[in-house]
Amino acid sequence: MIKKVGLIVNPIAGMGGSVGLKGTDGDIYKKALKMGAKPITPKRTIEFFSNIRNIDKISFIVAPNKMGADLMKQLDLDFKVIGKVKQETTSENTKQIAKSMVDKEEVDLLVFCGGDGTARDIFDAIDMKVPIIAIPSGVKMFSSVFSLNPSSAAKILDNYILENIETEEREVLDINEESFREGRLDSKLYGYLKIPKIPEFIQESKSSSQLGQSSEISKLGIAHHIVKNMENEILYFLGPGTTVKAITDELKEPKSLLGVDALYNKKIIASDINEERILKLLKKYKKAKIILTPIGGQGFLLGRGNKQFTPQVLRKIRKENIIVISTEDKIRKLDCLRIDTGDNEMDNVLKGFIKVIIGYKEEVIRKIE
Repeated sequence: MIKKVGLIVNPIAGMGGSVGLKGTDGDIYKKALKMGAKPITPKRTIEFFSNIRNIDKISFIVAPNKMGADLMKQLDLDFKVIGKVKQETTSENTKQIAKSMVDKEEVDLLVFCGGDGTARDIFDAIDMKVPIIAIPSGVKMFSSVFSLNPSSAAKILDNYILENIETEEREVLDINEESFREGRLDSKLYGYLKIPKIPEFIQESKSSSQLGQSSEISKLGIAHHIVKNMENEILYFLGPGTTVKAITDELKEPKSLLGVDALYNKKIIASDINEERILKLLKKYKKAKIILTPIGGQGFLLGRGNKQFTPQVLRKIRKENIIVISTEDKIRKLDCLRIDTGDNEMDNVLKGFIKVIIGYKEEVIRKIE
């Protein structure tokens, strides 16, 4: 039986990541373009399609132009286009097209490629009328509706097409981008979307930082261990998060909580930097390392909230120069660590086992999948 599947691509989602803008809500994407940002969603959508195994059992209803139809033409697939958009697309386009796909075209399932903002638009338009599959392509993506990566999204679709898959409700979070750019994570529950229940291919919601005494003690122990073992003449790039910030707190140096900073000889030399600045620093300094902490609840080390660490940056620094830190509470709740750099070759290089520092002279081994 042929299933009708809707496709909506947010052409500007994720463009703020590599340039350090932490999102593209409103007109921020124009600033991202001026800073040299490139579209993310076309590549992610093509990767999704390249992994679908039962494409002959699907009838695609797609948004026009760069919101879907242009990509379908590249892939030489049959499809029907609905809706009209101007050159500069808006969230209203997403809402209107999603509503038409569900109410007029009666799609069985809707696939969208974007981030948390796109998920909010889809919720506004269709609520939980039909299941959705979310291809992760934003900067933050803290909502729990997203697949782990485009390949996982394709596997969800294949399973849904062939089997009578049960669905479940997952959270859509509202992240205040202005607060996020100022270093504050201001999030609230926005609503729920219905997704096929295949948990091994779906990410969890970001869990909040633990404020208990054991967690704070753990962060202090980690910070003391890192500071004591820091080497002179090595540049350290510090990723986002309160666990990493504990290191600069011990050094009495400033740290952008949700950005990437550069530390040299125990002094911050650059704050809230983007890919371009990271690459310039890598030309100036001979040796460099990255310090990262996984996102609580999700386990992502790379690809969520720290897209300044692009595949180009990671190729220069290499896996052996990545230091992972985590409180014991956080790491014990994770089955594994995850990466989604947007480059399959780089992801495969980084996969495998890695040491995680969980306290002063304390560490565990975790697998990156």
